[in-house]
Amino acid sequence: MNKVMLEWFTTDDQFPFFIQYGGHKEDADLHVHLDFSELVIVLNGTATHLINAEETFIKKGDVFVINGSTPHGYKDARDFKICNIMYRTHMLSSMKTDLNHSSGFQALFVIEPFYRQEQPFMSRLSLDIAKLEYVLGLISHLIEEYINKRQAYQTMVGAYFMQLIVYLSRLYENQDDRRQDHLLHLAKAISYLEDHYLEPLTMEELAARSQLSVRHLNRMFRLHYNITPLAYIQKLRFERACVLLKKTKLPITDVSYECGFNDSNYFTRQFTKTLGVSPTRYRLGSV
Repeated sequence: MNKVMLEWFTTDDQFPFFIQYGGHKEDADLHVHLDFSELVIVLNGTATHLINAEETFIKKGDVFVINGSTPHGYKDARDFKICNIMYRTHMLSSMKTDLNHSSGFQALFVIEPFYRQEQPFMSRLSLDIAKLEYVLGLISHLIEEYINKRQAYQTMVGAYFMQLIVYLSRLYENQDDRRQDHLLHLAKAISYLEDHYLEPLTMEELAARSQLSVRHLNRMFRLHYNITPLAYIQKLRFERACVLLKKTKLPITDVSYECGFNDSNYFTRQFTKTLGVSPTRYRLGSV
C-alpha cells in the first residue's frame, strides 16, 4: 500500500497546508496519508471511493474528510474532478476557536473520519448546486491566494479555509440524513461539554442534551474516545488547569475552583494521577 506524505506537495514546515484541483482518469490504489488529513470536495462527475475494504459511490457535491491513517483510493472515475485540501491536524487545532462548540464541525471533521478509520461508514455531506457554487467561490479565492503568495497570504488562506470549514459544518448540522443522526447526537454532546465542562454536570443531563440514553452515550464515548463522558469532562478541566498553571499566578486552590473542582485536595490528587506530576511541579516546568 502506498504511503503519501505532505512534503511531497509542500516543503513549507511553517505552513503545513496544500490545495489543488485534481482528478483520477485511472484507478488510484489504496493509500494512506502518513502525516496529514484531507478534505475532499467532489466538483464534477462520479467515481467509486475505496475506504479500507468498502466501496462507496460518490458524485458531484459530495464532501468528506479522510484521516491520515485511513486507507482510501478511487476507481471507475467518470468526468471526475475534485478539490483536495491537505492539512496537518495541529494546524486546524491552532486555528479553530468556537468551532469546538459546533456539532456539525465535530461530526464532519472529527467523528466521521474516525468512524471511517475503524469500520465501514457511508455517511457524508452532499451539496446541492447552489451550495456547491458558493463553495466553488471560496475555493477559487483560496487557491488564488495560495498560488500567488502575496504578502500575508498565509493569513488569507487560513481565513478562507476557516470560512469554508464553518460553512460546511453548518450545512452538515442541518442536513436531513438519517444515516448520520447518531453522529450528530454524539457531536451535540461534545459541543455541550465544550461549553459547560466547568459546570456541575450529570450523565442524565448530558444524555438529555444529546437526545441519547445514558447507556448509548456511554457506549459511543467509549467507542470513539476510549473513555467515559465523565472522564472526558475531567480531561477538558485538566487542559484548562494546565493553561492557568502556566499562564497565571493563581494559587492552586483558585485554579482548582476555576476548573470546576470544589475540593482542591481532590483536584491535586487527580491531576497528579492523570499527568504524573503535581500541579506545583507542572507550573515549575518539572514535567
